[in-house]
Amino acid sequence: MLKDRSKLTTEKRNVRSRDMDRRSTLQIVEIINAEDALVAPAVAKEKKQIAAAVDLIVSCFRQGGRLFYVGAGTSGRLGVLDASECPPTFGTNPSMVQGIIAGGRRALVRSVEGAEDHEEIGASALDKKHIKPQDVIVGIAACGVTPFVAGAINRARQIGAKTIFVTCAPEAKKYINADIIINPVVGPEVVTGSTRMKAGTATKLVLNTLTTSAMIKLGKIYGNLMVDLKATNTKLRDRSERIVMAATGVSRPRARTLIKNAQGLVKVAIVMYLKKIGFDEAKNVLAECDGFIHRSICE
Repeated sequence: MLKDRSKLTTEKRNVRSRDMDRRSTLQIVEIINAEDALVAPAVAKEKKQIAAAVDLIVSCFRQGGRLFYVGAGTSGRLGVLDASECPPTFGTNPSMVQGIIAGGRRALVRSVEGAEDHEEIGASALDKKHIKPQDVIVGIAACGVTPFVAGAINRARQIGAKTIFVTCAPEAKKYINADIIINPVVGPEVVTGSTRMKAGTATKLVLNTLTTSAMIKLGKIYGNLMVDLKATNTKLRDRSERIVMAATGVSRPRARTLIKNAQGLVKVAIVMYLKKIGFDEAKNVLAECDGFIHRSICE
């Protein structure tokens, strides 16, 4: 394990922001914005690793496995955030994608100092989730050396689960034992060591890409429409109707009726209309086509 954290890119001083405290407000904003502009290209350089991670996650899902994000501080909060957005966006069971943060629920809204310092606690956190070999664990640590995350990854490997690690510190890669390492190097932070900034932004981009791409590969998107969303509020009910309208060309009243006849299932409503079939048959056709609308309507 790396002993001197000052050697990590994520902990180094940024030469472009050394005198930031003496700059005007506009200049400060320009410095931060210029640094943020480095994030997307850094993530793009990791596209092959990200794609490999997506395929690994999809393979685990198809075996009945689950995806767990494990992190501390900002990294942990980002994992919990991404996991919590999957059910309303993709209609997934909350157990399918889960976030584990050092310090537990309290750490989501308030810093829990010291919670990340123990490998055994990270391992224990996985034990409580009854991890199985078909599950996949994504460790998230901007610095790459967070003990809580390392402990979770090591326990996952002992169990035989697949492992992915997301870090912004290239120096940490040789200490990470994971099946796939995703390493967007965004450089030193504007405020030294504040990885809630560029590293956090890079991490969110990576996590969004992992789950969104995986859900596309599982048939939960038709074109670019989120056809498996759960219409749990006024905004999402409106979106459901607009999705059916976009996919079928029908009017809003007709879309509303289709969704009602499909028991609120947008995907089923679309197949019912395009195939001119009833609810039960549409559900069966979708099941036979692994949930993909484009396959369902072409057969």
